[in-house]
Amino acid sequence: MKIILATKNQGKLKEFEVLARNTDLEFETLPNHITELPEETGSTFKENALIKAEYAFKNCGGVACLADDSGLEVDFLNGEPGIFSSRYSEEGTDESNMEKLLHELKEAEDSQRSARFKCSLMLLTNDNDYFAEGSFEGLIAKEKKGSMGFGYDPIFIVPEKGKHLAELNEKDKNAISHRALAFNKLLGLL
Repeated sequence: MKIILATKNQGKLKEFEVLARNTDLEFETLPNHITELPEETGSTFKENALIKAEYAFKNCGGVACLADDSGLEVDFLNGEPGIFSSRYSEEGTDESNMEKLLHELKEAEDSQRSARFKCSLMLLTNDNDYFAEGSFEGLIAKEKKGSMGFGYDPIFIVPEKGKHLAELNEKDKNAISHRALAFNKLLGLL
């Protein structure tokens, strides 16, 4: 099944291609005529995933479209950055977002650094709409480690592994990640 992934984020595309390795799902990026996605005006990950999925579906000629909205919720910051995870800092780069988050947490004790990654997936097809969510818990580190992954992975500690998410290989990350959990739930619906 061919699916247009409603994102310009190459890290997400690669991750979905890996997750779909042993399935009949084939992901493609947005066609060139779609230069940007609509503004994410929802107040939840689910609402933003739906906004992106509907826009892509409408502009891709009825080809199945999958949208992901995901992010990091930090308890010390009352759930921030949340739906603003990818645009948390003024620059909106992975590096600047991590730097801002670490700065915001400089007063937080180790016991106050709990966080979770959340992912909402919305798949629109000609026949049906499918929705799935996944999340997993961890801690925000005081410094970056690892070179794998993207986004906040270098500062997210996976307690049961004793490592930062960016230190985990692809197989280990995909066994526990929020996106993998949501994707596996979505596969169960198809």
